Amino acid sequence: MTYTLIIANKSYSSWSFRPWILMRHFGVDFTEITVPLGQPDTRAQILRFSPAGKCPVLRDGDFVVWDSLAIIEYVAEAFPELPIWPRGREARAQARSLSAEMHSGFMGVRSHLPMNFRRKVGERALTEEARADVARIEEAFAAARETFGAHGPFLFGGFSAADAMFAPVVSRLHSYAVPVTPQTRAYMDAVMALPAWRDWRDGALAEPWAIEKYDRL
Repeated sequence: MTYTLIIANKSYSSWSFRPWILMRHFGVDFTEITVPLGQPDTRAQILRFSPAGKCPVLRDGDFVVWDSLAIIEYVAEAFPELPIWPRGREARAQARSLSAEMHSGFMGVRSHLPMNFRRKVGERALTEEARADVARIEEAFAAARETFGAHGPFLFGGFSAADAMFAPVVSRLHSYAVPVTPQTRAYMDAVMALPAWRDWRDGALAEPWAIEKYDRL
């Protein structure tokens, strides 16, 4: 099988980051195509690959899957031997619940702390909505780690789809120097130490595209 993953800028695209880090971590081979944001033909270029007009997109031959979580599920089904989702039924259900919550929620963090791998680490005062989101994120991290994380440093022990879904949040919490508990910081450090994380970061810093409106945030 030949996979092609179409992504937007590594510096800014949290949605693209999720399936990319998961596939890279688990050694799922793919070719990558980047469609830079903020260009006059950005939407036209994305529409060449995605009927939804959004990144990321996974092409499996002529078949197309779009949306981060749908791509992750597709890859998990294609490689059932890989622990992309936790093996235990209850752990897997909670991992999917957290992934869905991340997929549809935390708008305070999304809007106030946009992902930007180019940003110099520095604190930003949180809005009330962002502060509430961070509190819920830390609560969710702690509950998963306490219940299912005994056998490794990630939410469910080993790195899983849930960690991939929250990887952009780890970036945001780090970039904006958000005060977190030592337990959350230890989890963040484990995610950021992954070779796949470092590969994405290095790619982001090497990109030739800088988008001023994002870099001002």
